[in-house]
Amino acid sequence: MKKKIKTALISVSDKSNLKPLLNILKKNKIQIISSGGTYKEIKKLKFNCLEVSDFTNSPEILEGRVKTLHPKIHAGILNKREKKSHLKDLKDNGFENIDLVVVNFYPFENTIKKTNNHKKIIENIDIGGPTMVRSAAKNYNDVTVITSSEQYEELIEELKKFKGSTSLSFREKLSRIAFTETAYYDSVISDYFNKKTNTIFPKKKVLHGNLTEKLRYGENPHQQSAIYSTSSNTNLKQIHGKQLGYNNYNDIFSALTISRSLPKGKGTVIVKHANPCGVSIKNDHLESYKSALSCDPVSAFGGIVSCNFKITKNLSLELNKLFLEVIIANGFESSAIKILKAKKNLRLIDATNYTSKEFLKFVSCNQNIMIQSEDLNLFSTKNFKIVSKQKPTSKQFKDLIFAFNVCRYVKSNAIVLASNETTVGIGSGQPSRLDSCQIAINKMKKFNLQNNNLVAASDAFFPFVDGIEKLVQSGVRAVVQPSGSIRDKEIINFANETDTVLVFSKTRHFRH
Repeated sequence: MKKKIKTALISVSDKSNLKPLLNILKKNKIQIISSGGTYKEIKKLKFNCLEVSDFTNSPEILEGRVKTLHPKIHAGILNKREKKSHLKDLKDNGFENIDLVVVNFYPFENTIKKTNNHKKIIENIDIGGPTMVRSAAKNYNDVTVITSSEQYEELIEELKKFKGSTSLSFREKLSRIAFTETAYYDSVISDYFNKKTNTIFPKKKVLHGNLTEKLRYGENPHQQSAIYSTSSNTNLKQIHGKQLGYNNYNDIFSALTISRSLPKGKGTVIVKHANPCGVSIKNDHLESYKSALSCDPVSAFGGIVSCNFKITKNLSLELNKLFLEVIIANGFESSAIKILKAKKNLRLIDATNYTSKEFLKFVSCNQNIMIQSEDLNLFSTKNFKIVSKQKPTSKQFKDLIFAFNVCRYVKSNAIVLASNETTVGIGSGQPSRLDSCQIAINKMKKFNLQNNNLVAASDAFFPFVDGIEKLVQSGVRAVVQPSGSIRDKEIINFANETDTVLVFSKTRHFRH
């Protein structure tokens, strides 16, 4: 069902690319109504336009807060063209149809990015725009609604094709987009007020996101997948390689979460299936990568490497020796890019602008969503309590904090063995903590990484002595674990009997 457009109302914050739209409206002899800055822009472009205040015979008031909130505007948009009672109401009140609504909103989202001035932010909450858009979208049977300058070209083609009219399918599609636009806009405002009032878990939670990319597939080829971002993009720049998939992104975010917890400009993280399989923060970047790789070179095959620094030519030559899916860095030297591009499918990701702070983590299952704050607190010696008679050396304490930091990003139950701020064995994702201990030990022995400076971290307390006993028997001289077990005293006694350093964390760090 086609509908002729005779009158259009245009009120836009983004005034770009108006001229082609105005040309087609003029060609089809469509009357234009507008207000404020949009009216001035249309007149500046030398097109005829009727100001809203002249159309409604009501002046703009309250410093422009009330312009289009008028019965003549909304009756013109909302009336059902084929319903006699609606036609009578319009005639009795001297109202007329508005067939096309072109509106985009005050830039609220951009405003909150640029300023903390609450008064300025409040003034950038659009009221009339979303109201007109919702009215037009509701009445899509008769009215066409445009909510972005990106839709102008499609509207122009529609008007050309149908000689000044639009099709029902076109109007319905634009209605769907319009309601999404108003919902998104309101969700950003809701989120702003929640943050301002420090309301983390409101009674009703509204989520918003921009489609960043439709992915090749989900965890498996038969699953569909896409990635959305609460900003305009993920702040990750892919500079080479084939398209990223769901599993790639899952690993990338896992790797970056660990990388950003390490000292600035230091650290190499190797991730496989969202679990770290090697981490090192040695000062020399090449040695850092080699050390991280040596923790588990078998698991690293086909994994992801995240470097918390810029990749050089020498490091790129070393990286090219191993099959990797993704390499992430805070920039790449041009010579390094040239070397790494020799592998056409290898994805290179510049994460210079990526940040991972103050965000919530979402997990969904069917119609349920669980939300929690991310585990991002930085550790210092104040977060720990030495409970053994044997005290850690400063070097041991550094290694313990390093191991415990890595441990919180390993799937539970998690055990991390470390030395010289480098992982040497990681046990992950086991129902039994004892099994995780054994896996970490086996990894260390498999790759000949035993030494005399071995420390261990556990993401939660040892429920029995057998776990810490197994670690000590393998050569561990210092252990860090959260407190809280009814057998904490037994663990402390065992540490004292074996001259093992035991440090309790004040926090637990499960990761499921």
